[in-house]
Amino acid sequence: MSLVVSNLKASIDDTPILKGLNLEIPKGEVHAIMGPNGSGKSTLSKVIAGHDDYEVNGGSVTLNGEDILEMEIDERSRAGIFLAFQYPAEVPGVSNANFIRAALQARLPKGEELDAVAYYKDLYAKMDILEMDRKFTARAVNEGFSGGEKKRNEILQMMMLDPKFCILDETDSGLDIDAMKVVAKGVNSMRSSERGFLVITHYQRLLDYIQPDVVHVMADGQIVKSGGKELALELEASGYEFLKEPALA
Repeated sequence: MSLVVSNLKASIDDTPILKGLNLEIPKGEVHAIMGPNGSGKSTLSKVIAGHDDYEVNGGSVTLNGEDILEMEIDERSRAGIFLAFQYPAEVPGVSNANFIRAALQARLPKGEELDAVAYYKDLYAKMDILEMDRKFTARAVNEGFSGGEKKRNEILQMMMLDPKFCILDETDSGLDIDAMKVVAKGVNSMRSSERGFLVITHYQRLLDYIQPDVVHVMADGQIVKSGGKELALELEASGYEFLKEPALA
């Protein structure tokens, strides 16, 4: 199982954002993408997930050899793609427990029912990992939540849905250090040889807790540099001055 992005081109309102991007993330690996504002990092995540604001102008995205760009959003989710948003949406009137339960039920074969006892046992165990109070099961999805609570809730959904490929779009945005550690603990509990991760971040500090196998630098809609986790430390120290070099201009 691997996610392969080949020569991907995408635009929004006729403005090109992704300009022939290439990326391969094998199962079992965590890849981080860093880059300056406007480089296309969040656009990449949304195009993979199927956000309809973006138009794909060329290239392909495959998951285990299957073209996901031909799929509807719900089909991509069932195929194993999960996107944790930078700004999680509120769903008034729908409790967290019912929201997650409905998502899991939708993935079962027709006629099969989710076991309620097993569901809540699993839900509570994962909430414990994320240090979430039981009261959150009855609260409407993200309504009135703090930034940290919303991010924990996103990771709880991800843990419960057990996707094959996880995309975290600036999950560290707005988190204090304690909340970041808890969110990272949830993510790390899901790391396995059968699951891939794409972690999009501006800051190296998240990568202290979710240590990547590979770090990529994105600029002007393309991957311009890749390396080990030490690359994130270099970026933290020197910024993106190297992008101004003639070879990358």
